[in-house]
Amino acid sequence: MVKISIFYPNRPDGRFDMAYYLERHIPMTLELVGKHPGYRRVTIDEGMGGEKPGSPATYAAICHFEFDSKDSFLAAFEPHWPVIEADVPNYTNIEPVLEFYRMVSI
Repeated sequence: MVKISIFYPNRPDGRFDMAYYLERHIPMTLELVGKHPGYRRVTIDEGMGGEKPGSPATYAAICHFEFDSKDSFLAAFEPHWPVIEADVPNYTNIEPVLEFYRMVSI
């Protein structure tokens, strides 16, 4: 299993519309990629605060997709990437950072 995490770094001039993200962007994305046989689930983390009391969270939001493999993620997303990417300005002006992780259970 792999986790694909999409980080949206918090910044003073950053805008992130969580309502739009949860109500429109993620459902649209799942409609496009959620039927792929390698898809397992998606979770969203909303930044609430940083290490010190009153400090902002490092990330405005983090999205975690879980797939059987990196290849299955790419196969699910690549055909739809232009549509998914075109929707990003509707909810944020933050440049997302995407990373792949191998999931390990102990």
